[in-house]
Amino acid sequence: MSRPQHFGWFLARGFGPQGWGYPSLDWDYDWTRPEVYQEAARTLEQAGFDLVIIEDSPSLGSPETLDLRVRHAFGGPKHDPLLLAPYLFQATRHLGVVPTVNPAASLPYTSARQFATLQHLSGHRLGLNVVTDTGSARHFSDAPQLGHDEAYDRAEEWLEGIRQLWRSWDEGALVRDRETEVYADGGRMRPVRHRGTHYSFDGPLNALPFTDGEPAIVSPGGSGRGLGFAGANSDVQLALAPLHEASVRDYRARVHDAAVANGRRPEDIAILFAIQPVLVASAEEADRIVAASARPDEAALRQIARKQSSDLETDLTALDLDRPLDLSAFGGHVSRGSIQRLIGDRGEEAPLRAHLTALARTGRIADRTGFVGTAEEFADLIDELGEWGNDGVLLWGDFHPVTLHRTLDELVPILRRRGILRREYAEGGLQANLRAF
Repeated sequence: MSRPQHFGWFLARGFGPQGWGYPSLDWDYDWTRPEVYQEAARTLEQAGFDLVIIEDSPSLGSPETLDLRVRHAFGGPKHDPLLLAPYLFQATRHLGVVPTVNPAASLPYTSARQFATLQHLSGHRLGLNVVTDTGSARHFSDAPQLGHDEAYDRAEEWLEGIRQLWRSWDEGALVRDRETEVYADGGRMRPVRHRGTHYSFDGPLNALPFTDGEPAIVSPGGSGRGLGFAGANSDVQLALAPLHEASVRDYRARVHDAAVANGRRPEDIAILFAIQPVLVASAEEADRIVAASARPDEAALRQIARKQSSDLETDLTALDLDRPLDLSAFGGHVSRGSIQRLIGDRGEEAPLRAHLTALARTGRIADRTGFVGTAEEFADLIDELGEWGNDGVLLWGDFHPVTLHRTLDELVPILRRRGILRREYAEGGLQANLRAF
């Protein structure tokens, strides 16, 4: 029996050059203008999606590797997604909009005020994708870069401070009595005084309290500390895990255990597994794509090398594809985990070509070896996830009409007929839609 699930779209390139590197670029959209994003947001709302998450990185990386980040527009340029959000709210009535925010980049009082303003302007449809990227710290202060767990500590203090400010208006503080001409009761406001490890500020906040809930908090991250952050703070967890039953159930159990450990209920967090399917018209076409991916040509390998060069801030395109990957090519700024994701289980002696070929290889949705298949086959996978208790799916790609329609045109009717995808929205904004089922 199919069960309803939540759907989101992860704007993987962020507020950046949509469609760059693809033939669809010749639709001639200007990525710096709001129209292409507004059109995409309207499409997602028509499709019944709960939210769109806008990726962001405020940094182009280290000065030594800057060219790798911008040469093919993988790592930049990017404009600020928080400032794109009002244009998407204007174009829609129900869709939640979730810009990525970094606690290192803005102080709690400023953030609390801006977020409260957007929450009111949008009809309570704002979400915040809280990330703990430490590589961009040098842009905001000369303080030492924090370690992985310390960055999460700072994020928790930042979010706790923001919530203190949001809640600094007690019930009854907003009076709006025309007869007495009293707009608000200052005696019902909390004099917030925060003195923490990373932030010091006073309140109360001069923005209004919320009537339909605070902005939804979204978080990525699969480390123990990251899941602990989600358990304590998040309404949505962006999940990356192998999509087989044992892995899905184990991941969900760890998030739920973290929620319970922090005095919350498991159902307080919607877990959305991120998937990027390649949907085609027939099983035969899917078979051809998968077969071809096992023998990528030089152009395909170069494209993968460019993307990896940006992500790893290391120029793989300058290396010999047929020699073992020299790990000394990676600077100290590249984490061991990132390198391990590149080399996988092939070992350090494997040539670079083997690593790139493995990244190029795809699999079929039908046999659960990958994500190439028909819309019907992908709907079967989503249905199966629902049988394992899944809350929802996060699709991802550029905000370009070609990308969206290739993914959604056939899939949406199938999901609706099966009762997996909503037909109507709840009243009350993003939080209400996340709690509707």
